[in-house]
Amino acid sequence: MLISQLSSCFSPPTITSSSATLIKSRVFYPFLKSRATVFLRNVSSTKMSSVSDKESISIPSETVNTVEEKKPTSDVVVQYVVLRRDLIDSWPLGSVVTQGCHASVAAIWSNKDDAHTIDYCSPDNIDSMHKVTLEVKGETQIQNLSQKLTTNGIAHKLWIEQPENFPTCLATKPYPKSVVSSFFKNLKLCK
Repeated sequence: MLISQLSSCFSPPTITSSSATLIKSRVFYPFLKSRATVFLRNVSSTKMSSVSDKESISIPSETVNTVEEKKPTSDVVVQYVVLRRDLIDSWPLGSVVTQGCHASVAAIWSNKDDAHTIDYCSPDNIDSMHKVTLEVKGETQIQNLSQKLTTNGIAHKLWIEQPENFPTCLATKPYPKSVVSSFFKNLKLCK
């Protein structure tokens, strides 16, 4: 069924060129409600057909972006993860990374119906997620940051490790960078 729907989107021309080329296009498929990367190879046989340019695609040209076209500039969607330096210095690295993973997943799952989270986790963006991992000195600073984010309506997850019952890290839900970067501008990158 999918093949028949895909083939109905194209009315490929007969190749008249004798040179072989590879074309990569981003095509929007309305029935899939997503974009897909399409690689099409022109071959020197006139019996073979392929899509060679926008005019040979039977969908509106504004829905096709070739590799050569510039993508519109937009505010990058980013997730901030903040770890505690005191734990980084005293716990095994794997344990600290695990805490950050817990907070990140919990923040995304808790906001799974949010438009920015859906965009961040979409098939088109899943392989190009943006995260910024920062650090604070200790428990007091992470609790203060959590309170500041809560006061300003910034959705996040303060991860409370159990059974110890103390905060280890926090992660925001995905946001446009311009919306949340000011809350983290005084923090250091985690190294």
